[in-house]
Amino acid sequence: MNDRPDPASLLMPVGNLSVLFVMATEQEYGSELRRVVRALITGVGPVEAATQTAVALGTLAAANRLPDLVFSLGSAGSRTLDHAAIYQIASVSYRDMDATPLGFSKGVTPFLGAPATIPIPHRLPGVPAVSISSGGAVISGARYEGIDAAMVDMETYAVFRAAQAFGIPMVGLRGISDGRNELSKLPDWTAYLSEIDAKLAAAVETFFADVEAGRFRL
Repeated sequence: MNDRPDPASLLMPVGNLSVLFVMATEQEYGSELRRVVRALITGVGPVEAATQTAVALGTLAAANRLPDLVFSLGSAGSRTLDHAAIYQIASVSYRDMDATPLGFSKGVTPFLGAPATIPIPHRLPGVPAVSISSGGAVISGARYEGIDAAMVDMETYAVFRAAQAFGIPMVGLRGISDGRNELSKLPDWTAYLSEIDAKLAAAVETFFADVEAGRFRL
């Protein structure tokens, strides 16, 4: 963890915006995305994602270099969406939060003042927008039951909350890597990552053009 790059070196100018791209793993950060973006790699799960994103943003805040936008990239699971297709994040939820014995609704963090499902207000033109549920477990098979979201992952909510703590908006893109079948080994997740990498890179390049043309604004 001590050999991480200076977060300032990861900031990317996109039109009139400064953007920090955030990803969970090196496995998702393939050759096409490496060609297009510099990315902060947080590690797997909500704790690592929240910690590393917050540390990076705190370092940038201390240098008066906070980005205008945090852009979350990676893979997600889904039982219903097209595999290897790209979707943007319409809303985020934290499926691990359950304070129902205290009288709070499932998914609501006590005293935060936020709903269980938090909408993402900014939209990338032309990309289907769906909900995502984040949590600390890999979801497969019957575990999809009871999850009220089109996609599942482990990091989005954490990245969103870290960005929100610094007053920075977040957008995100996910490629669907799994969900139709039970996961039993690592290749069940990695099989589509090369195709997703190329599609995410193309979508990011479209985002660059949209910012330059004024089709995407904060």
